[in-house]
Amino acid sequence: MIAIVDYGMGNLASVYKAMLYIGQDAAVTSNPEDLLAADAVVLPGVGAISAAMANLSASGLSDGLLETIHRQKPLLGICLGMQMLFDTSEEGQSDVPVSGLGVLRGNVVKLPALPSIKIPHMGWNQLVETKGSLFEEGRAVYFVHSYCAVPSDASIITSKAHHGVFFTASVQKDNICAMQFHPEKSGEAGLAILRAWVRSF
Repeated sequence: MIAIVDYGMGNLASVYKAMLYIGQDAAVTSNPEDLLAADAVVLPGVGAISAAMANLSASGLSDGLLETIHRQKPLLGICLGMQMLFDTSEEGQSDVPVSGLGVLRGNVVKLPALPSIKIPHMGWNQLVETKGSLFEEGRAVYFVHSYCAVPSDASIITSKAHHGVFFTASVQKDNICAMQFHPEKSGEAGLAILRAWVRSF
């Protein structure tokens, strides 16, 4: 069973439907024990990281996620779910960075405001510089974000995309796979990525 983490924010219904569509037994849960019992875990996300981290902490889900990762259970982070895996994020109401889960070294920064480049970045972009078996070079996927991750170790980057600048589109480290884009909203390309992720464990 694949547990989809419900911390009060996120695109739960579309992720759940996508998992069912590719033939996976999935459940949306806010119970940390369910994460430990699952075969794999998906951490989706839409919204502000400060509220998301507060909700994870208050519900005990942050501890459940950290234990899940410690046990080497496959974990897929999507969009904000990817950003929360890093050390800190610039997103917030003050100059103090918001702390993430800290399971991936690095920081989340705002996409640069450049002439003719709209922020937030919303739309389809091609994946480039792809590594591993999940992604096809040049395949277009769907993004909705204003911030992007900058890993301390660039070797964990498995794909990039371009919106004014090249940015990290996905990462892979041990049992953790994370994507800045939304595979569940990326049509057949996204479903193919989800199928490949499931086949990887």
